Amino acid sequence: MATFIQQLASMSQQLAIVSDPKNTVPFNPGVQRDVPKRLVPPHVEALKPYQPGRPPEQLKKELGIERFVNMASNENPLGPPPSALAAMQAMLPEINRYPDLCGTHLREALAERFATKVDNIALGSGSESTMANIIRAFLHDDDEVLTSQGTFIGLYVLVNAQGIKLNTVPLKNYHFDLDAIADAVTDKTKIIYLCNPNNPTGTIFTRAEFENFIRKVPEHVLVILDEAYYEFAAHNPEYPDSMRYRLDNVLTLRTFAKAYGMAGVRLGYGLGHEYLIDYVNRIKLPFEPNILAQAGGLAALQDDEYLGNTLENNEEGMAFLTSEFDKLGLQRVPSHANFIMIEMGAQDKVARIHEGLLRHGIAIRPLTAFGLPTCWRVSIGLPEENEMLIKALKNIL
Repeated sequence: MATFIQQLASMSQQLAIVSDPKNTVPFNPGVQRDVPKRLVPPHVEALKPYQPGRPPEQLKKELGIERFVNMASNENPLGPPPSALAAMQAMLPEINRYPDLCGTHLREALAERFATKVDNIALGSGSESTMANIIRAFLHDDDEVLTSQGTFIGLYVLVNAQGIKLNTVPLKNYHFDLDAIADAVTDKTKIIYLCNPNNPTGTIFTRAEFENFIRKVPEHVLVILDEAYYEFAAHNPEYPDSMRYRLDNVLTLRTFAKAYGMAGVRLGYGLGHEYLIDYVNRIKLPFEPNILAQAGGLAALQDDEYLGNTLENNEEGMAFLTSEFDKLGLQRVPSHANFIMIEMGAQDKVARIHEGLLRHGIAIRPLTAFGLPTCWRVSIGLPEENEMLIKALKNIL
């Protein structure tokens, strides 16, 4: 009995140490083991974790500044739609309940907006979630994905995480080279990924280019058309809005994160042939997206005034920044989105701009992770934020 009590006392002491937040005690203290590599597939072991920027509060403390402006993430500077905030506020008493499994009301509203059927729509926690579901649903064994260099890095991560081979072709003058992509299709190509407007370059391919490309693509090859920045380019008559075509082998991705100012609640959707969408919906997590996102998205979708204000702010900010960049002699890439990419010609010059702007309380995005180490990207902000950026750049340059 005494031995048992002594053992309990010893266990209690160990638990007290582990539970003490001031102590950091590893599992099996004193025993160091390497995780057997057989537990981790080689393609997962090779993944590089995403390196986010330092939190604004930490940067303000480190740099001794009072104001910090994030112009690195292509967020909507107007904040969320008041209509969406009100809808989510009204739904708060219901968060003890699971959301509608099928997202019925939001899918019905989207179906009405795009003159299609509910069965043609998949919802996700951001368009990246829907893209992940597409990859999980349709890629297996020795299937391959084809895309461009210098595009959305989320695609690279998702494909590599599945152990699927990813083939790329170079950008052509910062644009998707659709002819080169079509020529690179092989018998193993299952999915082609296109981003239009492209993140991070802001460039688009035109209707004529897309129509010529799609004629070359075998019908059994799926095309993911990522249109996260669709609203900013839709007014351009040369822009190939995928919903004008309704192609059976094209899956469209769109989001509420950018033009609708709801990046924080994670809400996106996919559009496509009901046969394909059926399998995407079979793969997705139950009750995704969450109850607040569904309510906010439904309200935002109907808030044309907010969307109009967003596009107006973006147009005016784009005109101001492009003019000022030109005066500063910066080499910018013409953009059709809510951001601008700058080519500096050397990685050390990008680092100088990045660090200099941080000291002025402004975050931009260096693009080494995108395969464009001599470039940086900046989001369109509010008028005072844009002016703050230009003033800081003049000081640095």
